[in-house]
Amino acid sequence: MIEANELVKYYRKQRDPALDNLKLSIKEGQIFTLLGRNGAGKTTFLRIATTQLLPTSGTVRVFGLDSRKDAKQIRRRIAITPQEAKPLWTLNAYDHVILSLMMRGDSIGDASRKAKRVLQTLELTEFAKVHSEELSGGLRQRILIAMTIACDVDLMFLDEPTIGLDPVGRRKVWNELIRLKEEEEKSIVLSTHYMDEAEALSDELAIIDHGRALATGTPAEVCSKHLSSRIRVDVTSGFSEAELQEYGKVAKFGNLSRVFVDEQAAEKISREALSRKASISISPVTLDDVFVEIVGSRIEEEQETEDMEDQGMRTKEGI
Repeated sequence: MIEANELVKYYRKQRDPALDNLKLSIKEGQIFTLLGRNGAGKTTFLRIATTQLLPTSGTVRVFGLDSRKDAKQIRRRIAITPQEAKPLWTLNAYDHVILSLMMRGDSIGDASRKAKRVLQTLELTEFAKVHSEELSGGLRQRILIAMTIACDVDLMFLDEPTIGLDPVGRRKVWNELIRLKEEEEKSIVLSTHYMDEAEALSDELAIIDHGRALATGTPAEVCSKHLSSRIRVDVTSGFSEAELQEYGKVAKFGNLSRVFVDEQAAEKISREALSRKASISISPVTLDDVFVEIVGSRIEEEQETEDMEDQGMRTKEGI
């Protein structure tokens, strides 16, 4: 459904590219997630794929159409919730949805029916006639999502859709996205830096950093490929770091030490913790662990490179 090939994007006055020879293949009828830190390149890719931005080089094809040459044809079949979008203060929830539909060519009758249905689905009916300036940030964000969902298009793009939503609101949106995929066979591409969101929604995902796809596949495939240990043990006391390293790879999180182990090592450390009366917790490895492993290693490598370059400049300049 979407094919990105050798995609590069430079912004003015930027030394490094926002997208760096990015390659992605996104299938039809699934929820595909771009997972990455702020500034990783997720929004830039979405803006190019939705024909809002031209790449510096490379290509993106959507439905087999070129995003440069066939922008009008692509736009008829997609809708997007941009990350930077804000509702108009003087309009209410109903106005936002019905106007967005009429701008796409719906009659006022069809637009009204669709607007009422989507507002009910996202539990916004009681706020339908309330001006957005009187609503919370989370409710305003749900209005933007409603505007996209109501368009009833083949492909939806959602850029950080649940920012500002409380846990209940997030799950309402999650449930609706899953329903749209399963019952209406819609295709959805979203970006997020919430690991639980990516795990809950993604059929496939790509971990993006510095404009490159560092890992792609289903959440399970990405976890198994990039972090072979299936179990994590969190230790707050009772063990030295040297002792923990005998069981597996150790990561520090403040006062907590996290050890990545296999089942046999998990049993050994559990027995030892009991004998020492130490407190530990054991759980399966999560996408969050894998993300930190992949992106964290890249950050460390970049820091080492920068330090070496800095040292080289100092030597060259005789400092």
